[in-house]
Amino acid sequence: MPAALAFSDLRSAVTRAGTEYWLSKKGDRPFPSRQDLDPLLEIPELCTNIVLVEVQQAPLDFRYRLIGSRVRLNMRANWTGQWMSAIPIQCAPNPIWRHHEWVMENREPRFFRPAYVGPYKDFKFIESALLPLGPDPETVNMMMVFVDFLSKTRR
Repeated sequence: MPAALAFSDLRSAVTRAGTEYWLSKKGDRPFPSRQDLDPLLEIPELCTNIVLVEVQQAPLDFRYRLIGSRVRLNMRANWTGQWMSAIPIQCAPNPIWRHHEWVMENREPRFFRPAYVGPYKDFKFIESALLPLGPDPETVNMMMVFVDFLSKTRR
């Protein structure tokens, strides 16, 4: 599993700005609720890199509710509406699944940089910021994810 990164290790302006937006919305709570956010109006420049993921508690699963156009363009398929458990390259125990599970269980952001396996050979890594959302301090029912694609020449 790709190791988790610290916020200070993020290379992408997208994942940094997305996390800063999330931090501005959470205030002194562990995380904001989905209703606290309006990314289309507040951060439209980042919307092509946003993924909204619904969390199902029992049995644990994650559904792609919204996938920004840049993310869809750079991946092999459009998974909007699909459960992660039904996607062979993402279901448990895949590292992507395990990072989502960690965010749900720990109710904290998670940053990681897996290798890119999509159709464009110019990319080497995907940098992701998984940010919990929920109606109360104990319940994560969604995640806002910012995804950027880092080229082989960018270090």
